[in-house]
Amino acid sequence: MQRCVWCSGLGLLPLALAVGPVQAAPADAPALLLAKSAAPSIDPAGYLVSEKLDGVRAFWDGQRLWSRGGLPIAAPAWFTQKLPAVALDGELWMGRGRFEALSGAVRQAEPDPAAWRLISFRVFEMPGAAGSFEQRAQGLRRVVEQAQFSGLQWVAQELVADRAALQRRLAEVVAAGGEGLMLHKADAPYLTGRSDVLLKLKPVEDADAVVIGYEPGKGRFAGQTGALRVRDEQGRVFSVGSGLSEAQRSSPPPLGSTVTVRWRGTTAKGLPRFATLWRLREPGL
Repeated sequence: MQRCVWCSGLGLLPLALAVGPVQAAPADAPALLLAKSAAPSIDPAGYLVSEKLDGVRAFWDGQRLWSRGGLPIAAPAWFTQKLPAVALDGELWMGRGRFEALSGAVRQAEPDPAAWRLISFRVFEMPGAAGSFEQRAQGLRRVVEQAQFSGLQWVAQELVADRAALQRRLAEVVAAGGEGLMLHKADAPYLTGRSDVLLKLKPVEDADAVVIGYEPGKGRFAGQTGALRVRDEQGRVFSVGSGLSEAQRSSPPPLGSTVTVRWRGTTAKGLPRFATLWRLREPGL
């Protein structure tokens, strides 16, 4: 982590904004389908719906596990040996509200067997497979059932009758500690990149953004980081002042690092309203 960039013997600078390049994914990062945000009033007709899992995205190429950023994931041999020899896309998951423990376990160069016995690979896609998503989901369920491995689970895909039923389902998931829902076009072929065939529906929106600068603190935060300046994937530049810990205000996330930001609604200029730092995304995950 880097120290406060405006604190010096000469006093506090009025603004410290050091624009850096947006981090690009490694050239060997797997090409996966990424979701867009759904409108709160979306009609679920034509979509298959599942719970959005707060896990670590993982790609199984039939031989090895990789992170979304293209880093190898050191899973125990007893875990990977039970996975089928077909490409799978999903989330490593330890349960609702367990992301920090999961992330710590997945980042280990030497896997902790005890931690991995609490982790399951929840799969929702067969990369490169033919047919519609509905057909791939059916095939995926058969693959998981044939594997007969408790560490490999199929993410159930359901039809939802209407908007009211979708909102009830969302409320149930959130009340139980979940993040939200995913809606995948049932007739969609396999695609990669960010696409509106896959949508995320959450009461609080979130997205990754790259730290491009800092704003000095005022009042009780004088001499510390007041806010991060970030740029998201849409190119929007905005400030994130809430959610920083005391340690992060003294030593903010470095320029070029990726953070996940949450917000509620947007301003008249289309910028996230009440943006709050949720967490720092580990490189490559």
